[in-house]
Amino acid sequence: MESVGVLLVDDEKDFARGLARLLERKYPDESFLTAHSGEEALGILEREPVGLMLTDLNMPGMDGVELLRTAKETYPDLSVVMLTAYGTVSTAVEALKKGAYDFLTKPVESDTLFQVVQRGLERSRLLAENARLQEMVAKQCGGNELVGVSSPIRRLKEGVAAVAESDYTVLIRGESGTGKELVARTIHKLSRRRNKPLLTVNCPAIPDQLLESELFGHVKGAFTGADRDRKGIFISANGGTLLLDEIGDISPGIQTKLLRALQEGEVRPVGASKTLPVDVRILASTNQPLEEKIKDGSFREDLYYRLNVLSLNVPALRDRSEDIALLARHFLLLSCDEMKVPQKNFSPEALAYLATKQWPGNVRELQNFIRRLAVFSSGEALELSHVRLVEGLNGQAPERESQLAPYKDAKEKVVDDFTRTYVEELLAKSSGNVSEAARKSGLSRVALQKIIKRLDIDVASFKQ
Repeated sequence: MESVGVLLVDDEKDFARGLARLLERKYPDESFLTAHSGEEALGILEREPVGLMLTDLNMPGMDGVELLRTAKETYPDLSVVMLTAYGTVSTAVEALKKGAYDFLTKPVESDTLFQVVQRGLERSRLLAENARLQEMVAKQCGGNELVGVSSPIRRLKEGVAAVAESDYTVLIRGESGTGKELVARTIHKLSRRRNKPLLTVNCPAIPDQLLESELFGHVKGAFTGADRDRKGIFISANGGTLLLDEIGDISPGIQTKLLRALQEGEVRPVGASKTLPVDVRILASTNQPLEEKIKDGSFREDLYYRLNVLSLNVPALRDRSEDIALLARHFLLLSCDEMKVPQKNFSPEALAYLATKQWPGNVRELQNFIRRLAVFSSGEALELSHVRLVEGLNGQAPERESQLAPYKDAKEKVVDDFTRTYVEELLAKSSGNVSEAARKSGLSRVALQKIIKRLDIDVASFKQ
């Protein structure tokens, strides 16, 4: 794990050095630097990569609050922990409002110190990861790119690059929502047919009696309503690529005619007496087990082998979970562009939560969730509370329009309901011990006490 870089600032040199020795024993893989004034600390920040800074509040010259303000202006992702004596806790609370991550009181207890530093290190790593994701998105993620760095997606990218060089038919397999159509678009984009059309037929969306005309066209008078000749999609895609989306849902009759078109390289419009030659590269996708459909007789075996010349499997999102954070960032950029609003950013906590959340609907579910986040969040920062809000809204039964509360009130109620349930469960598991509850939640004790007071939660009722 990459070192975060920790800077310890205190005008008492022995205290700073002792703190450094204590933390070095606990975190041997981290680099610890010491400074004995605010000015010296700023000089180190200019020269060294630092993700976490612990600074004394009361120092001669530039005090801790001024150091915090100046450092955060230049290094907004720097996590800062204030060190203060008991008599100046109120000042430390003010520092929290100005951007400090947490504070510790002197004399510092080692267990409390380790807990705060551990959380600070984790936060700094998450912020660095978020910045890295933004850089990666900028470098590799265009609107039609396959996004990801995991082993499954790297293998898929290699497969796409390989099959794109030929004109063979490709069967693209994967669960719903994994991005099969995106894979098809990428194949076309990398192929020699890239300057010709890529057309798509959503097979199950077209009634069977109309699908033949959609694929192969028809001549005037071929059936009731056919008042003019119509080119089918095979002819329209001539020279380019045709994606037959969800091919497993077409009827046996259409399968037979499709097989003939693939074998002969020509199509016969409905009602026509002559066939027309076509030069089309066929891509087909399915989320169904075609081998089982062959066994029950609902899919032709000869068509299966005609389609399955080359095959690609698109991995489910659960098999490429390390890509979730990168995908979330990519979709947030796209959503903000679509909405024509300033770009937003994830907080480390929100991004970490999204990366561990289950996504049964795969990439499509993740993208839709990010779109909702972009809509329901105000400001530039997407916090964990926004994620919880969207989850709550998704889980609520729709109410009649006359019963709907104003948006602000409804939002506050969802957030408060979640917060109350979470804190009460936290206190129950901690037997009413607020300090232990704060450690389990990752909140500071002061922040948790504010929540408890605001929601009027009776802590005593949870004590055993």
